[in-house]
Amino acid sequence: MSAPGDDGIPINGASQYDASDFDGVEIELSEDFAAVPDAFQRLWTPHRLVYITAGPQPHAVECPFCIAPSLSDEKSLIVARGKTCYVLLNLFPYNAGHLLVCPYRHVASYDDATVEEVAEIAALTQTAMRVLRKTSHCDGFNIGMNQGGIAGAGIAEHLHQHIVPRWAQDSNFFPIIAGTKAMPRLLGEVRAEVAAAWPHP
Repeated sequence: MSAPGDDGIPINGASQYDASDFDGVEIELSEDFAAVPDAFQRLWTPHRLVYITAGPQPHAVECPFCIAPSLSDEKSLIVARGKTCYVLLNLFPYNAGHLLVCPYRHVASYDDATVEEVAEIAALTQTAMRVLRKTSHCDGFNIGMNQGGIAGAGIAEHLHQHIVPRWAQDSNFFPIIAGTKAMPRLLGEVRAEVAAAWPHP
């Protein structure tokens, strides 16, 4: 086992573990395989294949937020349906459990939403906060809307509010240095958990 430096990190990138740390587990060493080593670590994120194969966002012809309610909840990642609005998981989450509240109606601007839509967006947001606290034990939230492409809206043509759960230790250097977010859970698992915990009248 390589001795760590003063900061506890192994010198020269060597592993700080040895076989005795993994009793009963078969260890496969990378040097036993045909490969050319480099300086990069690998973060395996198979769920991102959906983003890669979907092509540019937003969709040029059809609005994904208009299409979603016509699909099954599992396929569209919807966790709850209201009268004028619905809640779904963000396909490209900032954090696990990142929810979006959308009106069914195709409307771009918050000030064009009806009184009923505004009220239900608020009510669904409150419920989403309670459910996420229960299911993920988060410490806080980022909640808000990006209005217009210039303000960062990925799909500016259809109003949607973000509800991003946050934890005290959820910040790291990946997004800044590597442009990468580590997602500890699959979208389908999170959708099923949140949907099961959502209160039904």
